[in-house]
Amino acid sequence: MYFKQFFDNKLAQYSYLVGCQANGTALVIDPMRDIDQYIDAAADENLTIVAAADTHIHADYISGLREFAERDVKVYASDEGDKDWKYEWLMDSDYDFELLNDGDTFQLGNITFKAWHTPGHTPEHLSYFITDGAAADEPMGIATGDFVFVGDVGRPDLLESAAGQKDVMEPSARTLYKSVEEFKSVPEYLQVWPGHGAGSACGKALGAIPESTVGYELRYNNSLKSATSEDNFVKFILEGQPEPPLYFARMKRDNKVGPAITGGLPQPKRLTLKELKKVTQQEGAVLLDTRNREDFAFGYIPGSLLSPLNKQFNTVAGSYITEDEEIYLVVEEHLAEEAVRDLYRIGYDKIRGFVTPKDLVMYSEQNIGTLEKVDVRTFEGIDEADANSLVLDVRKASEYQEGHIDGALNIAHTRLLPRMDEVPVKRKIYVHCQAGGRSAVAAALLEREGYDVVLIDDNFENYQKPQTA
Repeated sequence: MYFKQFFDNKLAQYSYLVGCQANGTALVIDPMRDIDQYIDAAADENLTIVAAADTHIHADYISGLREFAERDVKVYASDEGDKDWKYEWLMDSDYDFELLNDGDTFQLGNITFKAWHTPGHTPEHLSYFITDGAAADEPMGIATGDFVFVGDVGRPDLLESAAGQKDVMEPSARTLYKSVEEFKSVPEYLQVWPGHGAGSACGKALGAIPESTVGYELRYNNSLKSATSEDNFVKFILEGQPEPPLYFARMKRDNKVGPAITGGLPQPKRLTLKELKKVTQQEGAVLLDTRNREDFAFGYIPGSLLSPLNKQFNTVAGSYITEDEEIYLVVEEHLAEEAVRDLYRIGYDKIRGFVTPKDLVMYSEQNIGTLEKVDVRTFEGIDEADANSLVLDVRKASEYQEGHIDGALNIAHTRLLPRMDEVPVKRKIYVHCQAGGRSAVAAALLEREGYDVVLIDDNFENYQKPQTA
């Protein structure tokens, strides 16, 4: 059996290429939208991808399942869950597909895949036991998707907090508890191949180790250890979950009804300065600046959004850009494809053009904006009753509860766009987070919407320490 794990650093997402070397065929589990990476990797091993499978309807990225189906690859998907949790794009299609229920199996050469219904994160969620029939008659491990991670389990609140369903958070947690109870009876030697790693918003305490075993997780995974009773597990698993990025609801919808087929990555052109000036006046266009916050604050094109090309790039872009907007990038030319690929993975297809940071140097100085920055000592001069200023804390609610500035308004940076009307327009807005990264992107969004903004570019812990003369 051939086995290869793929990892996307920004989405902290794992996918898997599993091949039977005896007959030269392979399957991909939880593929991302840009499936060329799997096809190339399989070809390097003289394997042909003949099948692809999803563990569930994903919320954090566009699945590559439909891209594979378009290429006449057989796809496997869950038939569990109620009518609201079906792969609608497969129904009545002419794709080669098979819907799976708990206990169903299928073969790929010598390899057997067995579906295991593990609901809780989502109602239709499947995990896959994988058996290498050339070497054994029992499974080697489980592709657990968003059920069990290294150090955590898949959060059960997304149907409510991201997808907008009401009063399903606690029932989903109780369903997840039942799946966890089943997990406890699985042989401890089995390997665990998770769908996400550290940095994913699909859990709150995911580890950075790429794989584990059932026995190790039962001993050291705090979410699993909390399942001493159903109520204890529900309380533990729902506490402290981060606010999900805004785009999660759109990903759920698109993966359910069918992501668009585009024929590959968008190919944006490099803009002339004349074309750039037209973009800044174009309704329905957004200029996304991928530089670091220091360079952005020193000089940016007014109306730009900021999303540095780091691990938070997808989260910020997905929370601040709507699906109907045309995207233009400020990005180093050699990084343009990386940015495009990242955006494509979360469903942005209208990436029309880009300029480089050097192009901005040539842009007229009268059209360059700067972002006002101060340190945390400024808070001492802000009275919570001051009608002319407001402190906006864009950290997670759990961070805010641990300690915050009196009178500060708390809106997580990933949820700021739909809650913009809660931020008063006639006051100077002082934006802060823990270290300046989240507050910088939030400040850029607020400035784009016409707010008078000051970025607190400092560590919040400096505010909490006693100040000395």
